[in-house]
Amino acid sequence: MKAYITGLAYYLPENIEENAKNRLTRKTGIYKRHITGADVIASDLAVQAANNLFKQGVQKEKAEMLLYCTQSPDYPLPTTACILQARLGLNKSCGALDYNLGCSGYIYGLSLAKGLIESGQVKNVLLVTSETYSKYIDPRDNSTKPLFGDGATATFVEGFETADSGLTGFVLGTDGTGFRKLIVPVGGMVHPAAKTKMVEEADEYGNQRTNWNLYMDGSAISDFALDVVPDTMNQILKKTNRIKEDIGYYVFHQANKFMLEYLQMKCDLMGYPFWNNVAEYGNTVSSSIPLALNDMLHSETPNNPLVMAIGFGVGLSWAGCLIDVSKIKR
Repeated sequence: MKAYITGLAYYLPENIEENAKNRLTRKTGIYKRHITGADVIASDLAVQAANNLFKQGVQKEKAEMLLYCTQSPDYPLPTTACILQARLGLNKSCGALDYNLGCSGYIYGLSLAKGLIESGQVKNVLLVTSETYSKYIDPRDNSTKPLFGDGATATFVEGFETADSGLTGFVLGTDGTGFRKLIVPVGGMVHPAAKTKMVEEADEYGNQRTNWNLYMDGSAISDFALDVVPDTMNQILKKTNRIKEDIGYYVFHQANKFMLEYLQMKCDLMGYPFWNNVAEYGNTVSSSIPLALNDMLHSETPNNPLVMAIGFGVGLSWAGCLIDVSKIKR
């Protein structure tokens, strides 16, 4: 039994915020972002994305495991995946699991789905990503606000009796020493919201936030990505006995245009099919790769069905793999 992605869908909030047309916007390439309303939460987006997948013909009754990737849970407990099982009308025999991971989260989810299917535990997995980072961001913080958008995706992974694997070459990595580089400090058990005073902060560029808001050290995150992504790419190629020319498309985490251009150069992928399109969405965190993969498949015809996907970010965490997209319904 080998795992393949067979269905892919997404949902973006209807509300759109446009970035100021300035030098920063031209550099990041992010002109618009979809932002949730005050009363809309990540699980609402997740339901919409999953229902869009079901409208494509994916049968919800087939789902034997629900994996839900988010850093915007409904509650500290219970797990939001349990709530989604009920809201989506999935069978009570369907397992449900949350995992808290950001920009590498989609690849981790595919790895979990592959393990569950190819070990014979289940035949089908519904993988959902959903994030509302906008709710963590101080509107006065121009170091983060123009970068992040909200959104959700749904992926159906199925098992097939074949010798060829649809998900291969997984490389996973973690450097927890950098956890403070991208963080919401208040709200967990270290600094409970009920016991932590809100403190105003400002950086050297005049960006303002509180200790309850998202903080990102942009230059440190960029340095981290430039350090780990090229090596991850080379490890994937080595593990799968491939060369760069064997890959039909490269779809990396869509952080921003500038970083993607730099990564393309650093990975020596100039002239290779490389997806870089953040203009309409911005950084949608765990939804970034499946959203980009969906758009690529609807606008391009790769010369072969192998796609290399690499995610990197909060944690610090990174992950990559090869995806055979030949069974994804378009």
